[in-house]
Amino acid sequence: MERRKLGRCNIELPVLGFGCSTFGGVFRDIKLSECIEAVHKAIELGVNYFDTSPFYGETKSETVLGKALKGIDRKRYILSTKVGRYGDNEFDYSAERINRSIGESMQRLGVEYFDIVFCHDIEFGDLDMILNESIPALKKLKEDGKTKYIGISGLPLYIFEYILNRTDDIDVILSYCHFNLMDTTLLSLLPLCESKNVGIINASITGMGLLTPQGPPHWHPAPDDIKEACEAAREYCKNHYLDLAELAILYSIVYAETSNEIGCTLVGMEDSKLLLKNFETIMQKSKNKEFYLPHITKVLEILAPVNGKTWPSGLPQNSGENDT
Repeated sequence: MERRKLGRCNIELPVLGFGCSTFGGVFRDIKLSECIEAVHKAIELGVNYFDTSPFYGETKSETVLGKALKGIDRKRYILSTKVGRYGDNEFDYSAERINRSIGESMQRLGVEYFDIVFCHDIEFGDLDMILNESIPALKKLKEDGKTKYIGISGLPLYIFEYILNRTDDIDVILSYCHFNLMDTTLLSLLPLCESKNVGIINASITGMGLLTPQGPPHWHPAPDDIKEACEAAREYCKNHYLDLAELAILYSIVYAETSNEIGCTLVGMEDSKLLLKNFETIMQKSKNKEFYLPHITKVLEILAPVNGKTWPSGLPQNSGENDT
């Protein structure tokens, strides 16, 4: 599998990363044996970057992943976790909580260091506090060898602009729902990230389930016009015997212009069947451009009216809408 350098970080990530939010059972019930099998198979295939968080399933994701990684040489995989968010409405970006959180995550995962630690969903915090307390705490973790690199994650693109324009301490950003078939606004950050030599990890290329054959979960925050456009795209794929999620992977990782600017794309995979399907899509089906490109073009046309539209996340002042 192709690997890409992550900004100034001295690591190369597979283009397909293993998102472990699914291990928290946030989308459906999971089986421990299937998760363990999927992790072992992923490492064998070279899909050896795993991303988790204590927020996913209220520490369940980290616990399950820790069991799956037990006994595997630490040098064989790349691991990231997060700090700052611990529940739907539980946020704590203080230095004290960050230090305690990392210790807890290390214990659950059975590791002595992380490759990347992200400050999670920072739009829910005071961005100046993130700058003046959270990032210095992460820098101390880096100095102490508990993480190699530090990052920030969240939904509104404004949060990345705000932080990156005020500090040079961020090595990587993790953005979700902004580089896929219905939203490519992440591209607006490329010049800033390039100037800072900051790596980019992309996630939620199905828009948290919008671009899947089964559709989004009932709690999805997208407005009706986005859901209706995605339903039309889903219907098109159904009529042509295509998998909308498969097209989403092909577009975001292989076919989209500037997709090679993205260091890695995280996809949630809770069992070997889904892992192998995604692996085959990238390794085999990506070569069949004559077949897939016309369908991807049609789906892009269907989704064009809502391209770049999003939904609120975090504190209103962190949306950037009123920034002057």
